[in-house]
Amino acid sequence: MAETYDYDLFVIGAGSGGVRAARLTALGGKRVAIAEEHRVGGTCVIRGCVPKKFMVMASDFAHQFHTAEGYGWTVEASFDWPKFMQAKDVEIARLSGIYAANLGKAGVDLIHGRAVLKDAHTVEILGKDQTITAERILIATGGRPWVPEGLPGIEYAITSEEAFHLPELPKRILIAGGGYIAVEFAGIFAGLGVETTLIYRGPNILRGFDDDVRAHLAGEIEKRGIKVILGCQHEAIEKTDTGLINVLENGMKIETDVVMFATGRVPHVKTLGLETAGVELNDDGAIKVDALSKTTADNIWAIGDVTDRMNLTPVAIREAVAFHETVYRGNPQAFDYEAVASAVFSQPPVGTVGLTESEARHSCPGEVDVYLTRFRPMKYAFTGSDERVLMKLVVDGQSQKVVGVHIVGPEAPEMIQLAAIAVKAGLTKAQWDATCAVHPTMAEELVTLKDKQQPGNMSAG
Repeated sequence: MAETYDYDLFVIGAGSGGVRAARLTALGGKRVAIAEEHRVGGTCVIRGCVPKKFMVMASDFAHQFHTAEGYGWTVEASFDWPKFMQAKDVEIARLSGIYAANLGKAGVDLIHGRAVLKDAHTVEILGKDQTITAERILIATGGRPWVPEGLPGIEYAITSEEAFHLPELPKRILIAGGGYIAVEFAGIFAGLGVETTLIYRGPNILRGFDDDVRAHLAGEIEKRGIKVILGCQHEAIEKTDTGLINVLENGMKIETDVVMFATGRVPHVKTLGLETAGVELNDDGAIKVDALSKTTADNIWAIGDVTDRMNLTPVAIREAVAFHETVYRGNPQAFDYEAVASAVFSQPPVGTVGLTESEARHSCPGEVDVYLTRFRPMKYAFTGSDERVLMKLVVDGQSQKVVGVHIVGPEAPEMIQLAAIAVKAGLTKAQWDATCAVHPTMAEELVTLKDKQQPGNMSAG
């Protein structure tokens, strides 16, 4: 006699990936429950990309007001932090409610509480004296901010999660980190008039991005008033009556009101009971999965940031769809991580898809052609601004396929979404060139680039 369970599928974590997998499976007629220890919506909706994008938009108005003056506008502006925070929180609550309502409409049982694995088929809801069994379990608990343990004074620092709930806007902030979260928040606070310092231990910001993008953006954010200190990190944080003293390795001491660490995120796997269910971690502390998102336990899968494959919300959603197709529709699918577009909502923003120049030179069989331009956006013609857009195409010299597109400048995230279609489709540089330009736009530069860059040659712009 077949063993019976309370549910066909139990999902741990109601973020974007977990919610999508739960809904699809329930709509397919299976008995599904999902547990969330915080609020439905996960990192992206509650404490990540959505509220952060609202903050980016709020902070960018100051730059737009300055630009407007060049066009004859007289703008007298002030910013109300509590009013903005209230509006942001209301919208996040609305979105979280929609996620919860959609789960209910699909027939998913939503359980508010922390789920811990007791064995391969059993979870316990902590604090509720509730034990639940399931034929299959999906782990989608995402990631959490990492901070350096043992750093003197680290208890005075905040992470990105606390930054969304600051009771008042600080006058001075120091942000530690050089990844996209650090760069985005530096732009947010600087745009809101906060004296902003960004420190990073590496030689340049945005490790892993194209080198031209990294260098270009570092210069552009300094034009927005952000002080960037590279090759340096904290020795200690000291609290005084007037603020926090950031003691740096280079001997500098910088006093600020807030210190924020944006030094990376780690998979949220602590105290989940993975070992009791036979779920193993890889060397980086993420849940070990195969190409179909199956863990080392036969009936347990994992998707999203907790697997540390490609930590992007749309990727988690696609992994959820692939999981559903594989497990419940008899259609094994492995998500294709090649040519996935991404954006950094810095100021100016970044859009990128495909290979960096360095990656292309290591992976393409022959030569690599690079087309690059820097120019002042038409919008800034009347302002005297020296801000520049960067656009770069990386082309496989043998096949002439465009294998990488990198943009820094206004609306870069919007442009890269469409450029990603061409890169994913494997279109050649000749096909890009055969596309008639839309004039006058910034995007037309992508289909009018003619001159190849020589290796090591920087465009004059």
